Amino acid sequence: MDDRTQQFGAREADGIVRCDACPVLCRIRPGRAGACHRYANREGELVRTDPLVLLERGGAVVPFLDNDWDGSALRPENTFVTAIGAGTTYPDYKPAPFIVGSQHAGVDTVTVVTEGIFSYCGLKVKLDTDRHLGPETAAVRVDGEQIGHVTTAEYGSQMLSLGGVRHLTGGSKREGTVTCRAMLTLANRGAVEVTIDGGSRVMLQAGTAPIVNGAPEHRMRVGCGSATVGIFAQQWLGHADEVIVLDDHITGVLSEHQAGKCLGMPPAGIRVRGRRSTPGRYFQVAEPGTGWGGTAITDPLSVIESIDPATAWPGLRLLLTSTTGEDALWVELDEALRPVPAKMPSAVQAVVDRIGENCEPALTSILFMAGAGGSLRAGVTGNPVLLTRQVQENLVRVTMGGAPCMLWPGGGITIMADVLRLPADAFGSVPTPALVAPIEFTMRADIFAALGGHTDQVTPMEKVIADYGATARRGDAKSNPWPDAP
Repeated sequence: MDDRTQQFGAREADGIVRCDACPVLCRIRPGRAGACHRYANREGELVRTDPLVLLERGGAVVPFLDNDWDGSALRPENTFVTAIGAGTTYPDYKPAPFIVGSQHAGVDTVTVVTEGIFSYCGLKVKLDTDRHLGPETAAVRVDGEQIGHVTTAEYGSQMLSLGGVRHLTGGSKREGTVTCRAMLTLANRGAVEVTIDGGSRVMLQAGTAPIVNGAPEHRMRVGCGSATVGIFAQQWLGHADEVIVLDDHITGVLSEHQAGKCLGMPPAGIRVRGRRSTPGRYFQVAEPGTGWGGTAITDPLSVIESIDPATAWPGLRLLLTSTTGEDALWVELDEALRPVPAKMPSAVQAVVDRIGENCEPALTSILFMAGAGGSLRAGVTGNPVLLTRQVQENLVRVTMGGAPCMLWPGGGITIMADVLRLPADAFGSVPTPALVAPIEFTMRADIFAALGGHTDQVTPMEKVIADYGATARRGDAKSNPWPDAP
C-alpha cells in the first residue's frame, strides 16, 4: 500500500480524502462534506467549510463577508484571530492550526488558536425564577434521554447542570447524540425544551426569559421573604399592621421580624405554618411549587396556621405578597378575626409595585464549561505542563472566540465562558459525540519561547490577514476586553 494512503488527510482512490479533524476519520468523496459538515473535499483537498473568524477592535459586525472583501481594511494591531473556523490539532501530534505573532503596545505577543474537541464539557444553566422546577438531582431530559440534572438552587435562581462526559459517552449512543445536539443548540444561543422528572417543562435559551410550563417568567425575586421584609419594612410602617412575604425558602413576617421590632410594631398574633427559624423567619411553610413565592400555595391565606384572639384585633390590616410582587392580597380582620379580602390602599400598592421595580428581568444564562486537555496543550508546546502552570500564574490569557474565560483554581485548565459573549455560531460538534469549541492562548513571545512553544510555526498577523482576509468573517468583539491586551 502506498504510504500516502496511511497518512491522515491523504488522498485515496477515486479522489476520496480522509479527514483528520477528529477520531471519526471520515472518508470524504469529492464535493461532499464529512459527518460534522465542518470539513469537505474540495477538488481533492481537505478544507474547512466555515470561514475563519477575525475580531476587529472597534469594527462593525458583518455576519458573512463577501468574497470581494480582501481584508485590506483590517490593521494588524486591531485584529485578533479567533479559533472559530481554525481547525483542530487532532490527532494531536501537530502544532495548533494557527500560531499568530503580533504586537500590542510595542510588546511582541503570540496567540495559539485551536478548535478543541471536548468530550469533557458541559453547560451550567442559571434560570432567574423562584418557581420550583424539580427536585434537586432530578433528571433533565430531551426526547426522553437524560442530558443532565437539577443542581443546587442559588439566590433567586434555579440551576441546571447539562452534558458532561457521563451523558456524552457513558450511556447509550442515542443518549450521547441527543445530549450533544441539545448542548450544541444551547451553546449557539438556540432554544431547547427540557422536561424535569417530577417537575416542570422548561424552555431554555440564553439571554431570554425562562418559560416554565408554557408561561414566561418576568421577574427575578428581589430577595427571600425575610430580606423583602427588611428592605421594605420602613415603607409599610403605618400602612399595614402585618405583612407576610411568602417564599419557598424563608418566609418573612414583619411584626415578628427584627426589622418590625426595631420600628416598634406591636405583635399581630398571626402565626404562619412552617418551622420557625429566628423571629419572623419561617422555613418550609409549604411544599415547593409554581405558586406564590416558589411554593405550591395558590391560596395565600392557607399559610396562616392560627390567629391569636388575645393579640389580634378586628380591623387588623394584613398584606400577603410574594417576593416579586406579582402576587399580592390585602385583607382586614372582621369582628370574628377572620381575614376578609379588601381593596388595597394606594400607599400599600405603591410598595408592592416597588418590589416589582426592584426585581431584575428574569433571564436564562448559559455558561460553557470544559477542561483543556492534552491535545490542546500539545498544540502549544511539547511540554504541556509548562503551559498549564503559566495559565495558572496568569501569564497566559485563555479566551474562547475572543471572549474572556473564568479559570477554575486547582489542577489543569478548567474554564467557563458565557455563550452570549462569543461570536455567533462559535460552537460545532463531531459525531464521536463531542462539542467543538474555540480556544485561544495569548502570551508574550518570550513566555511562549520559554515554555517550549512551537516557535518555528509562528505566522505574522500580516500574513494571516493577507491569506485569509478575503474569506474570513468579522466577529463581534462586543464589550469584551481586548484579548491580547496586557
